[in-house]
Amino acid sequence: MDLSIIVPLYNEVDSVPHLHREIHAALDNLLLRWEVIYVDDGSSDGSMPMLERIAEKDPEYVSVVSLRRNFGQTAAMAAGIDHARGEVIVFLDADLQNDPADIPRLLEKLDEGYDVVAGWRKSRRDTWLTRRIPSLLANRLISRVTGVQLHDYGCSLKSFRREIITGFHLYGEMHRFIPVYANWVGAKILEVTVNHRPRQYGKTKYGLNRTMRVILDLITVRMLTRYAAKPMHMIGGLGLKLMLLGLLTAAGGLLHWLCSAREHLLLPLLLLGVIIGLFGVQCIVIGLVAELVARTYFETQCKPAYTIHRVISTLSLRNCDNNRSL
Repeated sequence: MDLSIIVPLYNEVDSVPHLHREIHAALDNLLLRWEVIYVDDGSSDGSMPMLERIAEKDPEYVSVVSLRRNFGQTAAMAAGIDHARGEVIVFLDADLQNDPADIPRLLEKLDEGYDVVAGWRKSRRDTWLTRRIPSLLANRLISRVTGVQLHDYGCSLKSFRREIITGFHLYGEMHRFIPVYANWVGAKILEVTVNHRPRQYGKTKYGLNRTMRVILDLITVRMLTRYAAKPMHMIGGLGLKLMLLGLLTAAGGLLHWLCSAREHLLLPLLLLGVIIGLFGVQCIVIGLVAELVARTYFETQCKPAYTIHRVISTLSLRNCDNNRSL
């Protein structure tokens, strides 16, 4: 299988038939073996019976994964990845705001040597106050913290080489950070503008309440991508800084007492310095525990702390040279 299109959906019964026709129109002329995997994330509006009818009419191309309840978009994407067979994986929203006609262009960019091609809804057809402004601020924050410069982390329309997308596991609500994880394993990333259409059916599942969750997820991603294999560098580094601050605070109190012969600041500053220093010691201890957890994680799963792009065997090259001499 060359291409797997994963469509997570929740209560999109009206849009799914139109989406399926558009996917066929976009891909039928391509010389590819492709499949579309619809992941029903616990819909309650009749989406699942509609998907069953589509799968019955189009069994050559359609697979349907039905989750027992609403687990969220990240879990639905992970289920789609687990059932995908394609060498290239494309994510697509089911609400018709993403345009399937953009998929061939994303595939062309993959053929140019990129590992991830992300869509950018440059002319976005959403409301400014509740969708576009929070998204703009979140995208800038994520780009600054992670170092992966993308304009639109929230656009679901993205394409990945299989070896990139299966190099890590998705939890919580981490789907928007997939390019960050891909960058962590060394992927070559490109962003292209895609068509974005106004919503025709149903209602959006997202609102302003996602802002705080994005910030919390960003902290997690920063930790996992920078310090997963070396947590002591972050937590222990903070501990050393706190210990130094505690020492300076206590020394400042002692110096004030020696210079002015007044004791009213000596005891408070000494106590504050000791407390800050103890916090520093605790951070170092937590860092040691985190190091043990990280080593257990990597070693019990036989998971290397690196990713390989390709291997050129010198033995194979030597055998080729011997064959030429014969």
